[in-house]
Amino acid sequence: MIREMFRRMFRNGQAAVASSSNASVRRGTWGENVAAAHLRRIGWRIVGRNVRPCKSDRRCELDIVAYVPGERQVVFVEVKTHRRHSPYASRLWAIDRRKRSNLLRASANWLMSRKWHGNCRFDVIEVYGDEAGAAPPEIDHIMNVKLFPPNWRFW
Repeated sequence: MIREMFRRMFRNGQAAVASSSNASVRRGTWGENVAAAHLRRIGWRIVGRNVRPCKSDRRCELDIVAYVPGERQVVFVEVKTHRRHSPYASRLWAIDRRKRSNLLRASANWLMSRKWHGNCRFDVIEVYGDEAGAAPPEIDHIMNVKLFPPNWRFW
């Protein structure tokens, strides 16, 4: 009887983890779609989405790579999606040391593979809302985020 109860709990626990994981992936994909539409609307050209320049490391990913025609600049955009806007915390806090390291490696590999020697910067787009929500999503575009120290260089 106890063994059967644990089997059911474990099975239900696995299903709950899988469904919540799928929901967060769907929410993230929706947020990236909203962010890409926002960038196109302001005249940027999307060069790539979910770009993985480091073939051996799946964590080495760039959400959006965009080109700003007027500034002749490549922008690496990290998208953070959340259900509701919090006045107390920004999604920037989700970009910890490990994520910054992954962004550095991914962006450096992307720039070297394209032999790009022009300007580049990092932006963060925070998307608040839900795909099924009645209200349109809120977009907070934070430009030129200082993720790295001032003396930092790609090469």
